[in-house]
Amino acid sequence: MPNYSGNNLKSKTSGSRCRFCSHELKYSVVDLGMSPLCQKHVKPENANDLEKFYPLHAYVCPHCWLVQLEEFASSEEIFADDYAYFSSYSDSWLKHAHKYSNSMVERFGFDKNNLVVEIASNDGYLLQWFVEKDIPVLGVEPAANVAEAGKEKGVRTEVLFFGKDTARRLSAQYGKADLLIGNNVLAHVPDINDFVGGMKIMLGERGVITMEFPHLQQLMEQNQFDTIYHEHFSYLSFVAANRIFGHHGIILFDVEELPSHGGSLRIFGRHVEDDSKPVRESVGELLNRERNLGFESLEYYAAFEEKVKETKRKLLEFLIQAKREGKTVVGYGAPGKGNTLLNYCGIRTDFLDYTVDRSPHKQGNFLPGTHIPIYHPDKIRETRPDYVLILPWNLKKEISRQMAYVAEWGKICYSDSRSSGVGDACGRRMSGIRKLENCHPLLFLHPPRFDS
Repeated sequence: MPNYSGNNLKSKTSGSRCRFCSHELKYSVVDLGMSPLCQKHVKPENANDLEKFYPLHAYVCPHCWLVQLEEFASSEEIFADDYAYFSSYSDSWLKHAHKYSNSMVERFGFDKNNLVVEIASNDGYLLQWFVEKDIPVLGVEPAANVAEAGKEKGVRTEVLFFGKDTARRLSAQYGKADLLIGNNVLAHVPDINDFVGGMKIMLGERGVITMEFPHLQQLMEQNQFDTIYHEHFSYLSFVAANRIFGHHGIILFDVEELPSHGGSLRIFGRHVEDDSKPVRESVGELLNRERNLGFESLEYYAAFEEKVKETKRKLLEFLIQAKREGKTVVGYGAPGKGNTLLNYCGIRTDFLDYTVDRSPHKQGNFLPGTHIPIYHPDKIRETRPDYVLILPWNLKKEISRQMAYVAEWGKICYSDSRSSGVGDACGRRMSGIRKLENCHPLLFLHPPRFDS
């Protein structure tokens, strides 16, 4: 078994500075090589054109402990009019959003006299549930094609990037937000101070901020390196988030741990001047837990890169063996995390014949970098591959249910590094399959073989 222990984090001058505190960035967490933008799917007519690849290298700031990438591609380039991520194609994410809307109304009593604003409102996946409750909403979405889908759901949407200037304009035009939402957007902003400063401006006097983002603890401990891609500029611990919001006059008064996206945090913020919402014990408990784990020490990050390299070796071993046995392997999904994984491991059509996705905005195109073709999910029933490799592993239960018919002839592959063993979508332990130590959430088989 590889030895992942170690106390020394590699020092490598990046030439860049921390996007929050401006401290020099020189401590490397993981270098994933060169990779294209993960949502820039290649159209058939552009298949022979030159693609841009950028360094995909995460650093940790030893001053504020924000883990981050350098900025190579601008937000305007990333979220152009051909941006391909539409939230509503995930049934489980829609249910998550619906549940959230109900809980916010129940907890804080929002009604038709309030204004709910979502930054990065995407295709209206969340705000539609507030519209259904006759609560006024405003979406702020930089990708025009995605924003249009939200408008079709009845979600009032402004096509803008969010920051201080946008917050001043929108609050003057529509009023201040009583509930200001940002789900999986904080990681996407290159200028995190302008963004959080804008939230301070946009928030009503007694308003509530809620934000959700993948928890750095889960990324590190579950080896979720494929959640690192250029669209995610920052990777947030609670200690870092608390420091950033506090700097801009926002107190985090509650925090919840969620299972979404492999393990996320939902933070609740208010103005420092608003004493109507006391800080709950959950805040101090999580801050203490992260500090005790070593989040504010370089040693905590030292072993991560070698775990990532070992996952690459194990994945390639699996694919090489399958191909030597004459097996066919295809993918399910065309998510950002899949593109990081495939490009880092050098997996192309020599290993993965094709992938499928429910989004018509991705079908008929090719994955960036690897040029693996993307088809409608019906392609799997037509071709009956031996293995279906789930790339959006955070949705593996949903996808396993959708693709249950694959059991008629083949296997669905994934793994779950959160458990001590290997399991299927129902969490049952499997036998007869080699466990991959320190593996990221991929690579095991469903349906399983069980001990007799």
